Amino acid sequence: MTEKRIVQRGLYYEEFELGVTYVHSPSRTVTEADNVLFTTLTMNTQSLHLDAEWARTTEFGERLVNSMFTLSTLVGTSVAQLTQGTIVANLGIDNARFPHPMRHGDTMTSESVVIAKRLSESRPGQGIVTLEHTARNQNGEVVAVATRNVLMLCAPEEP
Repeated sequence: MTEKRIVQRGLYYEEFELGVTYVHSPSRTVTEADNVLFTTLTMNTQSLHLDAEWARTTEFGERLVNSMFTLSTLVGTSVAQLTQGTIVANLGIDNARFPHPMRHGDTMTSESVVIAKRLSESRPGQGIVTLEHTARNQNGEVVAVATRNVLMLCAPEEP
């Protein structure tokens, strides 16, 4: 008997459907350690992320999660479902917004909507997909939105 094998992968260009919302799993609870590690690894010395005493004096009253961590995690949560092994390259991220702050202990949920797609004119066998990624906290408040253009492989031709 032949062993059946299923390999996890993202979607090929042809499998992306315009207007479809892809809900990503699992969600991600963000910890203080996540924030401090990311912030220090990326040399972001912003006191709002690192200095609890100073942050208490701001309108937020506490340290906030680094928005670049929020954006990176938002994109990262989409990988297994959408681009694992099928992406050629990220072409750019546009219109990144952070309408509500992310705080230590918040749980991020995320989803992506396909807002455009076209075959590449210069790279046969590849296509460009435009995704709008949205992250929300446990209260449903939008904490990040970004539009990402990705160069994707087309499905291999059947032999």
